[in-house]
Amino acid sequence: MTSQQPSSLVHYYSAIRRSFSYSQVLLFYVLLAALIISVVTALELWNKSHMIAVPTRGGTLSEGIVGTPRFVNPLLALSDADRDLTTLVYSGLLRVNAEGELIPDLALSYTVSEDGLTYTFTLKSEATFQDGQAVTSEDVRYTVERAQDTVVKSPKRASWEGVSVETPNARTVVFHLKQGYASFLENTTLGILPKHLWKPVTSELFAFSELNLHAVGSGPYTIIKIRKDGAGTPLSYELTPFDGFVLQAPRIATLRLSFYQNEDNLTRAYLRREISAVSALSPTLVKSLPLQNGRIERAPLPRVFGVFFNQNQNKIFAQEEVRKALDTAIGKQRLVDTVLAGYGTVLTGPLPAGAIGYAAPLTATPQTDSDKLLQAQALLQQGGWKLNATSRVMERMDKQGVQALRFTLATVNTPELKEVAELIAGNWKKIGAQVEVKTFELGDLNQNVIRPRKYDALLFGEIIGRDPDLFSFWHSSQRNDPGLNIALYTNLQADRLLEQIRGEHDPVQRLARMKQFDQTLRTDTPAVFLYSPAFLYVLPTAVRGVNITSVTVPSERYLHIYQWYIEEEHIWPFFQKYAN
Repeated sequence: MTSQQPSSLVHYYSAIRRSFSYSQVLLFYVLLAALIISVVTALELWNKSHMIAVPTRGGTLSEGIVGTPRFVNPLLALSDADRDLTTLVYSGLLRVNAEGELIPDLALSYTVSEDGLTYTFTLKSEATFQDGQAVTSEDVRYTVERAQDTVVKSPKRASWEGVSVETPNARTVVFHLKQGYASFLENTTLGILPKHLWKPVTSELFAFSELNLHAVGSGPYTIIKIRKDGAGTPLSYELTPFDGFVLQAPRIATLRLSFYQNEDNLTRAYLRREISAVSALSPTLVKSLPLQNGRIERAPLPRVFGVFFNQNQNKIFAQEEVRKALDTAIGKQRLVDTVLAGYGTVLTGPLPAGAIGYAAPLTATPQTDSDKLLQAQALLQQGGWKLNATSRVMERMDKQGVQALRFTLATVNTPELKEVAELIAGNWKKIGAQVEVKTFELGDLNQNVIRPRKYDALLFGEIIGRDPDLFSFWHSSQRNDPGLNIALYTNLQADRLLEQIRGEHDPVQRLARMKQFDQTLRTDTPAVFLYSPAFLYVLPTAVRGVNITSVTVPSERYLHIYQWYIEEEHIWPFFQKYAN
C-alpha cells in the first residue's frame, strides 16, 4: 500500500487539474507566482528591517599626490609625499584621533611624574612590525637615539634634545626630560623604526638605505608594490591592510598612491579618472574642480600666515604707528574671499582658529576697506608722516633727514602668496607706501633670505601645531638662525610668559598665560597677522567613515584611515560584535 500511495495522489491531483479549464489553470499559476513573490518580498523586507549594515573589507582608493617620495621614514620625511606614506606605514606610541586628542597606539598606557620630567610608557604585548617581529622598548630607544644623532640630520632632532631614554624591560620605556615641556606627549606620535632592520645601517648611510623606500613599520598599511620609471623614481605605491595593526585592521582593501610633478598634472589625472582622490590643492582650483562622484572634506590648518617686520633691516618698522597703519590698511576678509575662495579664517593674532588661547577678531563694529584705509592714513599722520605730492609716498623728518615709507616685501614664489603679496602692496600704496614685491623659490628664500634675516618685510606662514608652543616663534632667544623668530621680536614680559607656558601642565594656568601673551603681542604689533587656511581633500563619496576635523599637515588625514571603508554588508545585530 505504501508504494501505491504516491501514484494514487498523482492520479488524484491530475483529475482535479483536468476539471479546470486552460484559463483557470493559467490564473492559478499566476496567483501562485504572485503569492510566492509577495511572501519572498515580505520576508526580505522584514529581514532587512531587522538587519544592520556594517563596514567590511573591500574596495580601492586611488589618490594622487604632488611630489615624489624619497624618505618614507619618520626621522627624515620632508615632503608631503614622504609624510603621507610614513603616516600609513608607521605608528608611534601615541596617535591623534579624529577629534585631535592623543590616544594610545603602540602604547598600552603611560604615566607622567608630578614634576613633569619623567614619562613612563608600557607597550602593548601584541604590537608587531609588518615583518612579524615584536615591537619592543629597544625599537623605541633606537628610534629616539637616531633622531638625536647629529650625523643623521633628522628634522625631528630639536624635539628630542635633552631627552634621555631608559628601557628597564622589553615593554617599558622611560623618558627623562631636563626641563618641563608641556607639549612633550606630541613627540611620542613619532613613528617607531624596527631596530632589527635598521641596526646594520650606519649613521653616514642612514639617508641612503633602501629601507627609506621599501619601508617596514607597524602602521595600518604595508607596502606591497612600488612602480618606478627608468631612472628608478617612484611613480606609484600600492599598499594593503596590515592585519596586525593594534588599533584595528583597516577595511579599505587597496590603497594606490600615484605621484605627479605639479598640480596641473595631478588635476589632469583626476579629470581622466586615473585617480579618485586629491589633497592639498589650492582653494581656487578645488572650487572650480568638477567633482566626479566626489565630495570636499575640509578642516582648519593650524598655520598662521602674516607679514613679519624686520626692524633691524629697515628702521621705519621701529615706529609703532607705521606697523599699526600697515596692519589696519589690509582688507583681510577680501584676501580670504579672493585668494582662498573663502576657505580660510581671518586672523588678528599669532594663534590659528581652534588653538588654546585663540581670540576671534572683533566684529562689533565692522569697517569697510575704505574706512580702514582712512584710519591707516590717520595713524601715519599722527606719527608725523606727510604725503609727498610729487612721489605720492609718505615721508617723515627725523634727526637723520627725510625718511620715506619705502620697503621690500619678500615671499615664496607660489601663486597664492604672490597674489596675496600683490593685493597687500596695492592696499599699502593707497596709504602712501612704496612697496616692491620680491619672490623667491622656497629653498632660496629659506637659505639666502630668512636664515641671514635679509628682508625688510616677509610674507610667510608658520606651522603652529595642535598644541601650540610659540616659544620658537616669538622668544627673543630665537631671533637668529636657526630660531624661528622672523620678526626679531623682543619683549621681556612676553619672554617670561612663553617660558611659563612651555613648562605649565595645569591647563587653566596655561590658557590664562597664553591669553596674556596673545594680548601682549597684539599690542606690540611686530607682524601683521592675515589668515589661517583650510585643508581641502577631494575624495569619492563611496569612501565613508571619514572624519577629518583636525590636521596640522596634510598627511594627518590618514591618522584614522583604519576607520574608513568603502564596502559594507548586512548582518543580524547578534553578530555585530564579531564583524571586522
